[in-house]
Amino acid sequence: MNKHWNTILSKKIIAGVLVVVLIAIPISGTGIVLAAQPTIQNETSTVANAAVHNLARYQVDAKLDEKEMTIQGTETVTYRNNSKDTLNNVVFHTFADANRSTETQSSLFRNSNKQIQKENADKKPDDFLGGIDISNVKASDKSLKFDNTNQALTVELGQAIQPGQSITLDLEFEVKIPFGSQRLSYYKNIINGAHWFPVLSVYDPTSHMWDKTPYSTSFETDYYDSADYQVTMNVPADYQVSMPGTLTIKDAEAGRKAITATANNTREFVFFASPDFKVESVTRDDLTVHYYYFDNQKDKKKIVDQYIDQAFKVINFFEEKYGEYPYPEFTIIESYVEGLAVEFSRVIQMGLIQGQPDVSNDAAFVHEIAHQWFHSLIGNDSERESFLDEGFADFSMVYFYEKQGDMLNGFKVIQYDDVPFDQTIDSTNDKVGDSPDAIFYKKGRQAIYELYRTLGEEKFDELMQTYFEQYVHKNATIDGLLQIVENKAGKEIRDSWEEALRKPNYTLKQEYRLTEDEEKAYMLEQFKSVYHSVFTQFPELPSETMSRIIDKSLQGEPLTIILSDGLMADKTKEQQDQVLNQIQGFLQITGIKPTVITDRQVLKEKLKSELGNSNVIVIGKQDTNGFVQALKSGIIKRTDSIGFKWREIMNKSNQSGAYIVKHPYNQNRLMLHYFWTGDGPRDQAADIYMEKVSESLIFSSHFYQYYVINSTGKLNSEQKVENPYAKLFGE
Repeated sequence: MNKHWNTILSKKIIAGVLVVVLIAIPISGTGIVLAAQPTIQNETSTVANAAVHNLARYQVDAKLDEKEMTIQGTETVTYRNNSKDTLNNVVFHTFADANRSTETQSSLFRNSNKQIQKENADKKPDDFLGGIDISNVKASDKSLKFDNTNQALTVELGQAIQPGQSITLDLEFEVKIPFGSQRLSYYKNIINGAHWFPVLSVYDPTSHMWDKTPYSTSFETDYYDSADYQVTMNVPADYQVSMPGTLTIKDAEAGRKAITATANNTREFVFFASPDFKVESVTRDDLTVHYYYFDNQKDKKKIVDQYIDQAFKVINFFEEKYGEYPYPEFTIIESYVEGLAVEFSRVIQMGLIQGQPDVSNDAAFVHEIAHQWFHSLIGNDSERESFLDEGFADFSMVYFYEKQGDMLNGFKVIQYDDVPFDQTIDSTNDKVGDSPDAIFYKKGRQAIYELYRTLGEEKFDELMQTYFEQYVHKNATIDGLLQIVENKAGKEIRDSWEEALRKPNYTLKQEYRLTEDEEKAYMLEQFKSVYHSVFTQFPELPSETMSRIIDKSLQGEPLTIILSDGLMADKTKEQQDQVLNQIQGFLQITGIKPTVITDRQVLKEKLKSELGNSNVIVIGKQDTNGFVQALKSGIIKRTDSIGFKWREIMNKSNQSGAYIVKHPYNQNRLMLHYFWTGDGPRDQAADIYMEKVSESLIFSSHFYQYYVINSTGKLNSEQKVENPYAKLFGE
C-alpha cells in the first residue's frame, strides 16, 4: 500500500508544483462596490485602417432584464463574400444554445456548478440551463427561412450573393442566461456575457462549407473572423458594464442607461456586468488598462494596481517580440471562475483575488495576456488546431519570465518535462480527450522551445514577427506556420519541426533538457517557491500549521525526525516504519534531508543543543517516544493554545492523528507529532491515517493544526484553516 500511495503522491505533488507555480497560483478573482466609469477613448487609426479587411460589421441593440436574466436583442449584420464561391446561405454560431442541456455545456465548469448548486438549494436544475431563441431574420425587410439546430443558425438567402457582393441581415433574438458558472452565466453579483448573440461562422473556401461545429464540451471552440462591432446594451443605471472597444454612455428610460461600445477589427465580443464593480484605469503611451474588480478585502486597490503595472510590462514585452497591440484599451475582469482563467479579444477574465498574491509570479495572468496575440490578433481554429493558441500562449508566458531573469518560471520549466504522449501536438480537441494541458500547452511549448533553440533568439523573433505580420486579424493554420518556417529557416528545419508536431510521442531533444542534477536542483527551488508563495498569500495563518514545517525546512531550517524506541509490538513497529517511509518518501521529492533519531541515548545527547534549534517531527505513542516523555509538560502547555485536549485524547484507546505546536524549547521552531494511543491504526483506519499523514504536509491541502481519527477511520475532530486552492486538487 505505501509504495503504491507514495507513487501516486509523488506524481500528484510534482504535477501540483508545476501547475500551481506556473499556472494557478495566485488565481486572480472577484470582490464588491461601485466606481468611476472607465476612460473613454477613440479607436486608434491602426485598428480603423485594419478594419478594411473585415468580412462583417455588426450593429447590436440589446436590453438586459436583470430580474428575469434574459436579453432581448436586435442585430444588423453586413457580410461581404470574399470567397470565390456563390453563396446561397450563411451560417451563424449560436453558442448560447450550448446551455440547452448539461450534456452540451462545457465540462470545465461542471464541478463548480455542482458546488454552486449545493450552496443555492433554492435553484432548480433548469436554472442552470439557458439558450437563444431566434424569432426573425430579414433581408431588405423580407423575412428569410432559417433553421437554428445544434448551435448553428443557417439562413437561406433566397437570392445568392456573388463573390465580392455584400448582404445585410436583420435578426431578432432572446437569450436566457443560465445561473452558475459558464462562459454565459450569472452568479451572485456578476453576469458573464460570452457567446450571447449570433455571430457568423467561418466559411472555408477549400471545402466550400460553413463551420457548424458546436461549442466543445471538453475544451474550447473559439474560431471566428475578425469583425467590426457597435453594440449598445441597455442596463440598470447602477450597473458597471465592461465591453471591448471604446465606450459611450447615455441615459435611457428612468433608472436605466445605454452603454455603446465600438470595437473595430475584433475577434469576438463579450460583456461583463455587475452593480458592484469598481474600475481602476491607467493610461500610458496611448494604451489604457482597465481592471474591473470587487472591493472585498483590505488594500484591494494596491493589488489591482500591481496587476495593472504587470499588464503594461507583459504587453510591452510581447509587442517587442511579436508585434504591436493595436487597440487603445485592454481590460481585466475579476469574477468567480475557479481553477482557470479565460481569454477573449481585448479582455481577459480572471478568478477571485484571495489573500496577498505574488502578482509577479501569477503565470496564469501572463498566459492570458499572451492570448491577445495568439487567439485575438492571430486567430485559429481552436477546435482542430488548439496548439496554435494554447501552445504559443504558454511558450510566450515562459519566454516572458525567462527574460525577466526568473529562473523558476523561465525556460527550465520547459526543459524539465520529457514525458511522451501518444497524441500528437497537432491533434484536435476530440483526440486529446482529457489531456489538452499535457498536449497543447506543455508539449506544444516544448516544440516551440525546440524551434527557438534551433534558430537562436534573434532568428526566432524575426520568424514570429513575420508570422504576426502575415496573420494579424486573420486565421492562421499549422500548414501556414510551417510554410513561414520553411521560408525563413529552410526546408530541413521545417521538416524536422513538422515531425515534432505531427508524430506521436514527441519529447524534447536531449541536448535541450535539464541534466539529472539540474532537475533535482530545479525541483528543490520550485518547492521552496511554491510553499513560500502559499504562506505569503495567507499571512494571517497561525504559526502552528503542519505544512509550514515543510516551508521552514525548505528555507534552510533543520528538520529532525524522532522515532519511538520503547517496547513495541511487531505491528506497532511496522506501523511506525510505514509512517517514516511515507514522510521520507515525500521529503525526498522535495529535496529535504532530515536527521532521523532512533536511539534514546542519541536523543538525550542532542535534546537541548541541536534539537532546540531544529524543527521536529515525532512519531509514535506518547509513552514510548523519548522526546515526548522528556518534554511532556511543555508540549501539553503548547497544545492548549491550539485547543488540542492532549491529556483527554492520549488517555483514550484506539485514537490516532496528529497535532503541531511550537517547539517546547524554541518558539521559532515547530514540533509535529504523528501519534496513536493503542498498538497503531488498523484496517480501514490505517488507510485513512496514512492518507492524512501525506495530506497534512502538502501545500495543496487545508492548513491543519490537529486532527483525531477513531478506530473505524472516522474523523472525530480537527482544527484547520481552509485553503481555497485545496479543492482544485481534489477535483
